Amino acid sequence: MQPPIILLKEGTDSSQGIPQLVSNINACQVISEAIRTTLGPRGMDKLIVDNRGKATISNDGATILKLLDVVHPAAKTLVDISKSQDSEVGDGTTTVTLLAAELLKQAKCFVEDGVHPQLIVRAYRQATNLAIQKIKEIQVKIKTSDPKEQRGLLEKCAATALNSKLIASYKDLFAPMVVDAVMLLDDLLPLKMIGIKKISGGALEESKLVSGVAFKKTFSYAGFEMQRKKYKNPKIVLLNVELELKSEKENAEVRVNNVEDYQEIVDAEWQILYDKMKHICDSGAQVVLSKLPIGDVATQYFADRDMFCAGRVVEQDLKRTMMACGGSIQTSVQHLTDDVLGTCEVFEEEQVGGERFNFFRGCPHAKTCTILLRGGAEQFMEETERSLHDAIMIVRRAIKNDAVVAGGGAIEMEISKHLRSHARTIRGKQQLIISAYGKALEIIARQLCENAGFDATNILNKLRQVHATEDGKWFGVDINNEDITDNFAACVWEPSIVKINALTAAAEAACLILSVDETVKNPRSGQGDQAGPPAGRGRGRPR
Repeated sequence: MQPPIILLKEGTDSSQGIPQLVSNINACQVISEAIRTTLGPRGMDKLIVDNRGKATISNDGATILKLLDVVHPAAKTLVDISKSQDSEVGDGTTTVTLLAAELLKQAKCFVEDGVHPQLIVRAYRQATNLAIQKIKEIQVKIKTSDPKEQRGLLEKCAATALNSKLIASYKDLFAPMVVDAVMLLDDLLPLKMIGIKKISGGALEESKLVSGVAFKKTFSYAGFEMQRKKYKNPKIVLLNVELELKSEKENAEVRVNNVEDYQEIVDAEWQILYDKMKHICDSGAQVVLSKLPIGDVATQYFADRDMFCAGRVVEQDLKRTMMACGGSIQTSVQHLTDDVLGTCEVFEEEQVGGERFNFFRGCPHAKTCTILLRGGAEQFMEETERSLHDAIMIVRRAIKNDAVVAGGGAIEMEISKHLRSHARTIRGKQQLIISAYGKALEIIARQLCENAGFDATNILNKLRQVHATEDGKWFGVDINNEDITDNFAACVWEPSIVKINALTAAAEAACLILSVDETVKNPRSGQGDQAGPPAGRGRGRPR
């Protein structure tokens, strides 16, 4: 009798075949169920508490999936595509996850009926190419020659992105603010040049856009009250230098024979500090910013010489100031020439709510801006920041890829009709699979209706009937009147790149999961006797 051949380590879990594929599809269905209700203007929010007890309220698909800490290997694919959608275009993270899960759901019945997964993959890729061609065929180009018209289109894209967020009722305030913020940047539209600062207290309507760099004043020592709070055309020095006396380390030892020697050491320390401050003062700088602390002696010294200083500035703010005002961050004060100093038209310190903020306006080197957010609850302000980030990304994409389509399920219904009519022209199993792909796209309009409490079947029937006509391509769900409407005329617009990216990512994820027919899980190493000593015993010695 042939002895059994053991290839894998004892305890390895291996599963393969159709049941394994169906199991992976079911895991992806569970992921989509978790975020299904967050889609659209009437979507609900999720409250997620992490292992440290921090609560997050959000309806952003990527944020929710990131916080869920998914461990299933196949379901992680959906988490990854929502992250890629968020980093690439900023919006449509829930859409891409729902589409991928629905494509898998439609494929499940074919797999169970014995259709080979590679046939489904081939048909899905063909259908995705047809869908993208259709989007490019019917998308509407933005006229960039007329700035006023372009601005109006960008505001509508921003308003559509904000429509499904917690701050939808404030979209008239934030949509123009987001467009202004992106328009203030240079041609490359670098995202890091838009700062968002949260200030607790006050109403959301008090949020404002500052043209230039703004950041919260850091901890200050006595003497800062004497410093001037406004300068015109100041020279700015940016440092990574500590300007205070340091206490010796615990194990430092200095042996002296008499008091005079000790006094010389103390005097030398003071002299080093005063030399540093004199170099900064001689450079002609009027505003001194440092990543490291600026002590009380230095604060008083600069105040006496009509100079402003701020220590412990956050590195990100310091770098943004450097890019906007020019100069470079110095680790030494020896050679502070004009070419390493920055400048701006106006520097001033102002009170915003309960905080003091430093403002740099009229920055010559790079165009930058800062959005100051006001609000009550911390979770609300964090969700507002995430919402504005999505809207900013959408406006950037709309400027770079100047074409839009109608939202509200309109474009998906039009592609669905196109794929179903195309499927009738081909023979074989692919006809059924492409038709199923078209049916999967209806999930967006269906879910928008269900989240708003509408009769989804009735509205989908109306949409299918209208899209069958020649001039019905932009009809989608009308959330306000429980009906269908021309969403292009209603200004529910989205950059076409968002839809192309979502379709491509969803189809790729579905094809990837359908291509997997075996999962092998290795046993965790270090279990049982191999586990090391418990932490906290110092050098691993048992007590």
